[in-house]
Amino acid sequence: MELTPYVDDLRRELATALDTTETGDLLERLIGSLEPAIRLTLLDALAGAMGEITRDLAPGSVDLRLRGREATFVVTPPPAQPPPSPESFGGEAVARINLRVPEQLKAAIETAAGEERRSVNAWLVEAASVALPSQRHGK
Repeated sequence: MELTPYVDDLRRELATALDTTETGDLLERLIGSLEPAIRLTLLDALAGAMGEITRDLAPGSVDLRLRGREATFVVTPPPAQPPPSPESFGGEAVARINLRVPEQLKAAIETAAGEERRSVNAWLVEAASVALPSQRHGK
């Protein structure tokens, strides 16, 4: 995120507010010397927003990285839920299967699992459990 447009907007607003021919040079010197403080204030505001977003996103996080005059947000999403353990199936043994699905269906499954912040495996196990009558899977 480039801060220069925001600093320039503030410069224009100050120039408009104090527009007189007598103070033109003084205003330019004043704004020029205030620019670092303005940038620092904007960065402080971005860092504060980053902290609030990180608190709401926990255990994920948002970091603010600075390169030159550009600020960039780096988002680390929360980790996907671990695959279900045998205990989550009432102590039943867990079996592996290979499943072949069309690419479009695979993409839709991955999207749905991601939206729920779950692994594809955990999402598929839940979907199969909901779809099957309880007597068909040993309950």
